[in-house]
Amino acid sequence: MSAGPTIFDRNLLRLRQQRARALGTATFLLDRVASDMAERLAVVLRQFGRAADLGTPTDAVRRVLAESGRVGTVVDVIADEEALPFASGSLDLVVSALALQFVNDLPGTLIQIRRALKPDGLLLAALIGGNSLAELREAFAQAETEIEGGVSPRVAPFADVRELGGLLQRAGFALPVVDSDRLTVRYKTVLDLMRDLRRMGATNVLTERRRTPLKRKTLFRLAEIYAERFADADGRLRATFEIAWLSGWAPHESQQKPLKPGSASQRLADALGTREIPAGEKPKP
Repeated sequence: MSAGPTIFDRNLLRLRQQRARALGTATFLLDRVASDMAERLAVVLRQFGRAADLGTPTDAVRRVLAESGRVGTVVDVIADEEALPFASGSLDLVVSALALQFVNDLPGTLIQIRRALKPDGLLLAALIGGNSLAELREAFAQAETEIEGGVSPRVAPFADVRELGGLLQRAGFALPVVDSDRLTVRYKTVLDLMRDLRRMGATNVLTERRRTPLKRKTLFRLAEIYAERFADADGRLRATFEIAWLSGWAPHESQQKPLKPGSASQRLADALGTREIPAGEKPKP
């Protein structure tokens, strides 16, 4: 388990996910991610003998892996993402869709994944990025400040995309790549957005969350602020979801490596078709 700060109450997370399944999971984000994952894997021209799906709340990703014809066995990981049960070097591929954003020790989990991969094994994961639900975060902060005289943690501090590449490198991955997509979903009311979040199992599981119920007056003011600031011309409300994509390979001697300093076979000036000016010499007019 994580030895660092406990940001997320993972027992509560599991209860919220169970409630979401009972309500009927809202799957539009997962379905979008699964489709994108299929496209990303399609450009990797190789077969994967044994793959693991880490924490994805539905079978959407496992379905696209099976349909791809490129993956042999797919293991559905039910275990805690912070304490993986895999032997070292036992997997060719690890995928995950919209699960790792709730891990308390993401660097530690990435290290465990890298160790579980065989040399030249691939990690491909999508998680909720830090710019998600910026509108809801802003409206909540303003409403609570006005009505309750202070702000409590309401929307999770998801990982900044700019930091994720460094986490992959720290975990020992080769050829790390990080990028992001943004999806704008429109709702009739802010309550419809909150219902969708409940059906995703993505409501507040922060350990520092306020334990008292949300005041009705605060909720009404939240709805007013959201409609004032984030409505389109037709009155529908915008909600932004950022999907951060991570990919990295377990190191292998066959992988491309950067050239050592001073090992280039051609001067930059020759490649650019210009004259190299020695240090201290002024360019001629």
